[in-house]
Amino acid sequence: MTHLALKNISKHFGDFSAVKDFNLDVKKGEFVSFLGPSGCGKTTTLRMIAGFETPSHGQITIDGIDITDKAPSQRNVGMVFQSYALFPNMTVAQNIGFGLRIRKEPEDIVQKRVSEMLGIIHLEAKGNSYPYQLSGGQQQRVALARALAIRPSVLLLDEPLSALDAKIRISLRAEIRAIQRELGITAIYVTHDQEEALSISDRIVVMNVGEMEQVGTPFEIYNFPTTRFVANFVGSLNTADAEVLDADRNLLTMDGVQLVSAQGTKGKAKGSKVKIAIRPERFSFTSEVKKDNVLDCTIENITFLGSVVRIQVKIGNTKFNMDTFNNPFLDLPKIGDKDQVTCSKEAVLVLDD
Repeated sequence: MTHLALKNISKHFGDFSAVKDFNLDVKKGEFVSFLGPSGCGKTTTLRMIAGFETPSHGQITIDGIDITDKAPSQRNVGMVFQSYALFPNMTVAQNIGFGLRIRKEPEDIVQKRVSEMLGIIHLEAKGNSYPYQLSGGQQQRVALARALAIRPSVLLLDEPLSALDAKIRISLRAEIRAIQRELGITAIYVTHDQEEALSISDRIVVMNVGEMEQVGTPFEIYNFPTTRFVANFVGSLNTADAEVLDADRNLLTMDGVQLVSAQGTKGKAKGSKVKIAIRPERFSFTSEVKKDNVLDCTIENITFLGSVVRIQVKIGNTKFNMDTFNNPFLDLPKIGDKDQVTCSKEAVLVLDD
């Protein structure tokens, strides 16, 4: 059942359209990430859900109740910002209980709820500390607890980890996801970090210049991108120009090299120009196993990237990267060697414009 619904949402600032015709249904307890580059409209959409911006067009509902024109305080949503936005003159416990006291909850209920939240974020010993006495990761946990203390219908997170270093980001995003699952709360998470979105989301909304490019699970977004933008923005990608050879059999030709795809050529005339994409990890050498596409190649370069070895191969006149896991017994070719690589027909994506 739909919990949060955005119907034909648009936001204009003068002649500039920040968000255009945005439609999304979110189930209760679902974790949805808005992913895209700066200026794509993801934070503006989040702010419209929070009530900090009013849609130029469209409707926002929670459990079927129209909240489009309601003030932020009347929406029962919790917000976690990029900057921690904690009150420096309040202790951790006072920060967490702030929203409850604004709602004039009885003090015994406030104290009980604050104690619960301190336990959830594993900061039981820091209740009497002030924000300046905490690390960045601890401060963001407190901001999360403050947003959750009021038991919001929807939790909104606006790039909450971008100010933290890489290791803390990884551990804290796992904590956020675990807490969200434990409480069963609906969450909307804004990020420009594709790895972050892929690792914690039930679904991802990929946005570009104010529009939704694709909505799907992390598996679908990564493995089956439907547009060039999504394919290029999410993960590493090889792209090349090709022509349709036989649409009925999904046959393509690239620099005179024939390939077969699983789909994407239906309705296209022979000779139609298309853009194809293949993830680096979908290639392998034919010595391992032979798949639908067996392609002659020349080894152009080999790069060690820690756990991954990236091998650049030239197929026809086009260069492709192939990624393979590193291990001490890996038998690598030499630069200049002639070889064959292979990939499945499902690995060859034919992209929409």
